[in-house]
Amino acid sequence: METDALDHSSSAARHGNQHDANPACSHQDAVSNGGNVHQPMRSEKDAAAKAKPAIRNRRFTIAASGGYELDKVETSCSNASSSLGDVVVGRRRSLTYTEANTMTRRRSLAYADLMAVFYPPNTLSQPTITDAPFEEDVSGDIASWEPTLERAIRSIVSIKAQCVRSFDTESSGTYTATGFVVDAKAGLILSNRHVVNPGPIVAQAVFVNYEEVELEPIYRDPIHDFGFFRFDPKQLQFMAAEEIRLAPHKAKVGMEIRVVGNDAGEKLSILAGTLARLDRTAPEYGAGEYNDFNTFYMQAASGTSGGSSGSPVLDIYGDAVALNAGGSSKAASSFYLPLTRVVHALELIKRDKPVPRGTVQAELEHVPYDELRRLGLPVELETRARGAFPHAQGMLAVKTALPEGPADGKLRAGDILLTVDGHAHVDFAALEAAVDARVGRTMRVRVWRGVAAHETELLVQDLHSITPSSFVEFGGGVVNNLSYQVARSYGISVGGGVYVASSGHVLGSASAWRGSVVMRVGNVATPDVEAFARAIAALREGSRAPVRFFALERPHKQRVAIMSVATHWHALRMAQRDEKTGLWTYRDIPRPQPMEDKELQPLAAPAHALPASLEPANRVWGSFVDVEFTAPFLVDGMRNTRFRGPGLVVDGTRGLVVCDRDTVPIAVGDVSVTLASSVVLPAQVVLLHPTHNFAVVRFDPARLDGAPPPDLPVDEDHYAGVKQLEQGDNVYVVAVTGDQTPVVRRTRVAARTMVATAECAPPRFRCVNVEGVRLDDQPVCLGGVLCTDSGLAVGLWVSVSSQDSSGKDTTNMLGLDIALLRPVVDALRATGCAPPLRSLDVDLWPMRAAAARAMGLSAERIAQAEASASFKRTPQLLYVAGLLAPNTPAAGLLHAGDVLLEYDGRPVDDVSQLAVVSAQSVDLVVLRDSREITLRVPTTELDAMETRRVVHWCGALVQKPYRAVLEQVRRLPSSVYISCTLYGSPANCYGLRPGMWIVEVEGRPVSTLDQFVATLQELRLNCCKLPNSTGLRYVRVTVVNKSLVTRVLSLRVDNHYWPPWQLELDADSPSGWKTIPQL
Repeated sequence: METDALDHSSSAARHGNQHDANPACSHQDAVSNGGNVHQPMRSEKDAAAKAKPAIRNRRFTIAASGGYELDKVETSCSNASSSLGDVVVGRRRSLTYTEANTMTRRRSLAYADLMAVFYPPNTLSQPTITDAPFEEDVSGDIASWEPTLERAIRSIVSIKAQCVRSFDTESSGTYTATGFVVDAKAGLILSNRHVVNPGPIVAQAVFVNYEEVELEPIYRDPIHDFGFFRFDPKQLQFMAAEEIRLAPHKAKVGMEIRVVGNDAGEKLSILAGTLARLDRTAPEYGAGEYNDFNTFYMQAASGTSGGSSGSPVLDIYGDAVALNAGGSSKAASSFYLPLTRVVHALELIKRDKPVPRGTVQAELEHVPYDELRRLGLPVELETRARGAFPHAQGMLAVKTALPEGPADGKLRAGDILLTVDGHAHVDFAALEAAVDARVGRTMRVRVWRGVAAHETELLVQDLHSITPSSFVEFGGGVVNNLSYQVARSYGISVGGGVYVASSGHVLGSASAWRGSVVMRVGNVATPDVEAFARAIAALREGSRAPVRFFALERPHKQRVAIMSVATHWHALRMAQRDEKTGLWTYRDIPRPQPMEDKELQPLAAPAHALPASLEPANRVWGSFVDVEFTAPFLVDGMRNTRFRGPGLVVDGTRGLVVCDRDTVPIAVGDVSVTLASSVVLPAQVVLLHPTHNFAVVRFDPARLDGAPPPDLPVDEDHYAGVKQLEQGDNVYVVAVTGDQTPVVRRTRVAARTMVATAECAPPRFRCVNVEGVRLDDQPVCLGGVLCTDSGLAVGLWVSVSSQDSSGKDTTNMLGLDIALLRPVVDALRATGCAPPLRSLDVDLWPMRAAAARAMGLSAERIAQAEASASFKRTPQLLYVAGLLAPNTPAAGLLHAGDVLLEYDGRPVDDVSQLAVVSAQSVDLVVLRDSREITLRVPTTELDAMETRRVVHWCGALVQKPYRAVLEQVRRLPSSVYISCTLYGSPANCYGLRPGMWIVEVEGRPVSTLDQFVATLQELRLNCCKLPNSTGLRYVRVTVVNKSLVTRVLSLRVDNHYWPPWQLELDADSPSGWKTIPQL
């Protein structure tokens, strides 16, 4: 069978996840305010590699320019082939709301341009373009397209939808599509299955006069690409909807058609074509994606594109003869679903009856007679078939039968279908009608196999029973029962486990990405979501549990990985679809309970000595630990969710561990410390240094059986700052690789320079105002320590994160003086709290004496700088390269280009003097415009945790602007900063983007998080007091971007799928954070 790599005409424009640590989170590029979606360390699309070459992802996320997200991804495969020769077909993607405004030249018409209708050759009537649209044809009985289209457009709607959760074959996101009214009185709209969506969605329809109505997704076929929405006709106030009649019997080869719909994001476009085939094989969109089968498709060269899924295929009399579903990504071919079974389903839905759907879990294909002869079909049977069905060109044959299904072991690939209960069927529609009529009963099937006929009895299974209608939200991810759709794509049994639609940060900790099937959690089998919920409830919060699963692309390779159980960050609940309204209702499921005291037995962490050949590493090796960090939300500019690196115990009795900020980048997350590769203990973030590249975490040493790990031995002169690492110094690098193998190398300091890092997009921490060293022959490692030949630490060997000019993340290894730790470690030892950290909030950079002389510096000052240069071979001065915050006192006194000469009466000869200070103000002498100026500059207190509160509202994560954000704006619009938006949320749909500030809500100014929360609470209370009110629907939000451009957005509030909550710092919580369910 040919394999067509297709994309849906209406597939949602959304980003490939991504690794789905969140329900698809999107970040905006805060530099361009375009909103690049930032991928976590591993994308789930990467994890679910297609078994068949896909030319284009059927969805790409719209989170922002380029949501998280975030990254508009189109996947290509140069080796893709199909039976169409060089023509590669692909499922049309739909357009995002942003893209819908992009104009391109095409042969389609918007509604305002309908007066210029072009007619292809061979139409019944070819009038010229007239001044009046749809001029009536005066030729009498000859049909005309003009009045037909004028009537039809009143029935066709543009659909805006948000898939609020990843589910089964669909990913969360926002998309546009088309539908048309098929019953105006009942308010029924027909569209595609991938538009109605099997998962939870929120959708609206916009009629031709721009009236908007709510849609309820009341039916989606389990296999075929059609479904129905329902709306309330009373919501239309300015027009009466008309319906389009379904006429599947009128489809004929050579018929002139028009496809009318939301093509390429246009409100209304009209595309012409001619039906070329009525018996095309159902297109395939790639393994793991939604695919139609067991049906014919029609084909025409109408050239539909994104957003046209669900468009009616009209004849000249205005009847729908087919439903537009997909198209070629490179050719002009489009593919239409026949309406025979659609009419059957519609009649049942009109009578408020269920639509029975049966299956034997076998896929059939239509095989022409010449191939049937090669399969062994006798001439006598062919003659009888041709006589009974003179218009048929072949018969149906078995393509596959799923394992453990009703047809398994009874039907084989290549079996030619002769009769079902004594009746012959050579087309899909008649066979499907026979099967649907026998749900729950058996039927006798007669097939021709090789040289003889075989008869068997098959039980017809309810197809709806193997189509998931519930899911579990767990650890930020989504799991649902493995569906027939997905199982068929990979040839596996339906009941093999639960399908990971979105991994979240908990399943992601075990690398069970999207496209995985979980078979066991702990010691409990998980054949369905109910069993999965019971398995989760049996776990212990904060524990580590084994998970058995396999990736769909490799079902024969099972894996067992360790999962960190951290369910406190997200809701833990089960959702069930209401088949009457399409609304998914939630119920809470039991959470894992905290471990009891008797379960918290002390654990022994035996020390392992290194061989003598690795000396002097043995003296510091006992202080090495492994630190892992998992972020449940992408705040503070994060693009990834999982981090790992080495840590160094600086105080074993207090459990203090130092690591770089490439290992623990933010405060919001779960930290674990592994000692001696055998004991894993939870930890909390104690300090994130705001300028230097290190963090401090704390574990509970009482959890250890025996003595804690030894403190890192340090060289006292270097620790006190009396000595520094200098060019030419001999040092030993003691570090670890990714598999915790020690690396020991004797080397030499190659250079001592200022650490240079770039402003990142989205803004995130960068190391500034500190000197570092580079080494000759640097080893490949994760990090470690620099020590003397006697094993005393003189520096940290750390990973520094930055970005290059193209926005790609980069990491560099360099050494930092061990003296940087002293103020922090001494304060934590003495008081248990982080010391006060204050800064001038300026970015300092060295300047050579020659440059300073050119700026007007006197010879005396240059001589003074040369005399005070204690650690540098060449005297250097420091100047202000830029401001790190726009609204601090220092920003009003210091200017870019100021050369710093004196600090509290002492010459400025080292950046460590001014990087972090303790005084509330300092006296500076600066050179500005060739004049020396004396200034008293107040300092700014820095937060050692950066972020202490996060508010979630309508899918937007809002926080106080952190330090890296302040550096990239010239004026702070407010303290309500959008750090992330989640896929499929109202925030993502209606234009809120990461990197924006909220300044007003419903006209009320909001400058702080407290004001923002208070305003939202007031709006909800006032709304509840309204008679017959079901909740506030739209909220006007005024936002400002980095360029200080103001916009007013109307945001549709959805507290059902996106309830508000807050995160607040809480030292008493195991993670250091507590969740407040409501605002």
